[in-house]
Amino acid sequence: MKKKTTLWKRYQKYFCACPIIGLSLDISRMKFDDCFFAEMESVMQDAFSEMSALESGVIANRDEGRMVGHYWLRNPSLSPSPDIQLEIEAAIGKIKSFSSNIHNGIIVTQNNTTFINFLIIGIGGSALGPQFVADALAAPPDRMNAYFLDNTDPDGIDKVFAELGEAVSETLVVVISKSGSTKETRNGMLEAKRAYLRAGLDFSKHVVAVTGSGSELDKLAQSEQWLEIFPMWDWVGGRTSVTSAVGLLPAALQGIDISALLEGARLCDEITRQSDTLKNPAAVMALMWHYATAGRGTKDMVMLPYKDRLLLFSRYLQQLIMESIGKEFDRNGVTVNQGLTVYGNKGSTDQHAYVQQLREGVANFFVTFIEVLKDREGSSQLVEEGITSGDFLFGFFQGTRTALYENGRESMTLTINQVDSFTIGVLIALFERAVGLYASLININAYHQPGVEAGKKAAESVITLQKAVMGLLQKESIGMTAEAIAVQLEKPDDAEIIFSILRHLAANPDRMVIQDSAEQMAEVIFRIGN
Repeated sequence: MKKKTTLWKRYQKYFCACPIIGLSLDISRMKFDDCFFAEMESVMQDAFSEMSALESGVIANRDEGRMVGHYWLRNPSLSPSPDIQLEIEAAIGKIKSFSSNIHNGIIVTQNNTTFINFLIIGIGGSALGPQFVADALAAPPDRMNAYFLDNTDPDGIDKVFAELGEAVSETLVVVISKSGSTKETRNGMLEAKRAYLRAGLDFSKHVVAVTGSGSELDKLAQSEQWLEIFPMWDWVGGRTSVTSAVGLLPAALQGIDISALLEGARLCDEITRQSDTLKNPAAVMALMWHYATAGRGTKDMVMLPYKDRLLLFSRYLQQLIMESIGKEFDRNGVTVNQGLTVYGNKGSTDQHAYVQQLREGVANFFVTFIEVLKDREGSSQLVEEGITSGDFLFGFFQGTRTALYENGRESMTLTINQVDSFTIGVLIALFERAVGLYASLININAYHQPGVEAGKKAAESVITLQKAVMGLLQKESIGMTAEAIAVQLEKPDDAEIIFSILRHLAANPDRMVIQDSAEQMAEVIFRIGN
């Protein structure tokens, strides 16, 4: 009884309630001692000061000389210049007007029919945020049905267009790329253009762009006279772009209340801007990340939302958190190899999946539960006397939470009233702020991504090498091994990747590369087929 009484007192002491945004945070089952917050208060106040400077328009992404202004998107009056404020307000107005014209049949397809679907072509932040919002707030009958091309996988692309079938003629395409040169997005766009041409359609009469001014995509959309172009500013990073046109345009097309989403984000920003640490849920969460991982990423964060509509939240958070926090160097150039690994699915599904390991296996994690108080619209059927299916979901959540705690596993719980546009805006803003504050606590830059750029450059080198390999094979009249090709190209260290390139090409008959069988990998001959 004493242990439960103590836990109740701890719950009361460390319960952060934010009724204005319909959210609370319980950290009583994180086992920090009572002096932790006092010890961290000074560095937390420094983090608040840095966040204030960021919102005022200082250069926060120093690598690219850019401001970081996703907070201005839901409160344009905070932007550092009247021009930026006007641009944001104009973009929101343009999104609402365009979506209304689509819904009301003012803007129609090439065949003068109403658009009933939309297809998002993007990758990373240009897809994860819109996908999460679309899945969380889907409410049939939506104004339009959402589809996504979020990879450069040919089979995945074919799958989407097979699902669309003849309805491609009634599908609006939204191509999203800030630079306009992202290869995955470009490839998806070219594949989509071919699909429309096969259907006898003019692609330009079914497509809009969300991109930066003057980008390759912007120039293309203007030259081909696409239906519309929406702005994406250089001070908005992809992983924090969901409250820009990147996320708002798809949401508005689907019929989601984007004004409510922006209002939820704005009010959450206000609450998480305050410097009273224990009343600021983003600050409390950032400090729990620091406590749980010793400020070094030593434990993973398992996201367990007890709501089907939040299934994709962990995927969205993977990019937001891991791309922001996973850095080799701190802001002083010291090697730190920071990170915070995020994974998860949903409750109570995971009770039949990996909760067994969470309770009894390696204790290399902490859990963030998300509890949703409202079960559904309308009344629920009783599945037992006085008990609904939603009561069982609540019971499973509480049971898992207790079972983990009793075995020494730590967790915190976010509770929201319901899943609606306002609350999704709240959650987006909450985690964006927590990421920024935590980055300050561990002295890393949350707003650049040098590792991602390195990966892109490495991919470009592979494509360049493939072109050289194919050029050589087309000149030779006999087959060659990967090693021989590497020698001919004066790239002896690239024999392995050349073998991989050739094996991939040979698996696709249309590439005209034939692989002759051999017992030893070094003896495999590749040649151009007839």
